Amino acid sequence: MTTAQADTGRTVTTDIPARLDRLPWSRWHWTIVIGLGTVWILDGLEVTVVGNIASRLSEPGSGLSITSGQVTGVAAALYVAGACVGALFWGRLTDKWGRKKLFMITLAVYLAATALTSISFDAWWFFLFRFLTGFGIGGEYAAINSAIDELIPAQYRGRVDLMINGSFWLGAVGGSLLSIFALNTDFFAANVGWRLTFALGAVLALVILLVRRHVPESPRWLLIHGRDAEAERIVSSIESRVEEERGSALPRAEGEITIHQRRSVTFVEIARTVFSDYRRRAVLGFSLFIGQAFLYNAITFGFGAILTTFFDVPTGDTGYYFAVIAVGNFFGPLLLGKLFDTVGRRVMISSTYLLSGVLLFGTAWLFDRGSLSAATMTACWCAVLFFASAGASSAYLTVSEVFPMETRAMSIAFFYALGTAAGGISGPLLFADLTSTGKVGDTVLAFQIGAGLMCAAGLVAAFLAVRAERRSLEDVAKPLTAVE
Repeated sequence: MTTAQADTGRTVTTDIPARLDRLPWSRWHWTIVIGLGTVWILDGLEVTVVGNIASRLSEPGSGLSITSGQVTGVAAALYVAGACVGALFWGRLTDKWGRKKLFMITLAVYLAATALTSISFDAWWFFLFRFLTGFGIGGEYAAINSAIDELIPAQYRGRVDLMINGSFWLGAVGGSLLSIFALNTDFFAANVGWRLTFALGAVLALVILLVRRHVPESPRWLLIHGRDAEAERIVSSIESRVEEERGSALPRAEGEITIHQRRSVTFVEIARTVFSDYRRRAVLGFSLFIGQAFLYNAITFGFGAILTTFFDVPTGDTGYYFAVIAVGNFFGPLLLGKLFDTVGRRVMISSTYLLSGVLLFGTAWLFDRGSLSAATMTACWCAVLFFASAGASSAYLTVSEVFPMETRAMSIAFFYALGTAAGGISGPLLFADLTSTGKVGDTVLAFQIGAGLMCAAGLVAAFLAVRAERRSLEDVAKPLTAVE
């Protein structure tokens, strides 16, 4: 690494990004996956538990005066609203203060808020801490996805990002099974079981917080913010661990980049970069997030209500069905993830969105004809979500890798917040009304809206998706601080 002094900062020539990208997969990378990726399990646990306990909360003796519609509608919308606000608030600080500081703070916020949800004594308290739980989770999206992309080698970035975002559904499986146990009044009183599910989320968050202390700051972020000596120490330490594991020296890294270090980037620069310099990528990111947000936040998380309304599935049994579709969601990114690095981003993103949309149209048609039972409806959703989950995870991958380093966290936060606000706040409020009417036609309409948006996003991706597979982040989007 070489440096030259300038009036407004230091100009640094370094091979640190190339050294990170040429690393083979190692145990150290698994520590990153475990330390950072496990938070999506908590998110999945949160969202699923709330959906499955909605009917119990509305029953007399639950300890709360609240209706099922308020839980799946108002509380769900507030959770997503909190996540949108949190993403924007914490996203800016993630680019300014660093990845590590923020992924520790945001997890602590989540931990406190979900613990306080467990002691809810009135509807307003429950709503308030659902909002604050989302506020913490929203910040996690920006901080975690930024750190993952900057620490994982280029040839593995796609599959790892998809697998981590898809781990949400492991939490969904756990949440479904946990709700079955917690809602069983043979084990817990009606006003106790649902509280324990939130308390468990807080305990798991504490464990993850302790593990996460060992995840380093992103060397790429340190490099740009004038802390190149610290970045060098971290990368050298990683290389030493990998060489010790391999029993041989690593090959020489090829490629250097010269940057002019600076402490921060203004909002004006971020806006100009994203919406002027990268307009086509901005359209792509917005389309992908709108499609997946409507499908998941508006329809999928109301699946329990659909089962009880149209198929007379007992409240305590909905968790079994949701656990099945959650497994389908998890295996989508797990089994298809490698193809995003080999076949390529454009083909895989567009095809997963289009396939899930077409299959959902088919499900709506069968449901309208009365051809489905609770079991076959669940099977149809498994097929839809196998592809939709991979597509939805690729939305986070896309916006985290196609914009410059200095705007990465803020870009993730913006597209997550904008897309999720459109699909995740208005969606639950709209579709809670549609699916609760008991009219088949209203639920069919909900399915068709979600399917149409997924197909539209798939068509946008077919034309605008960036071929980022196996390319360094600096090659996909040149840093704003890079010097020719």
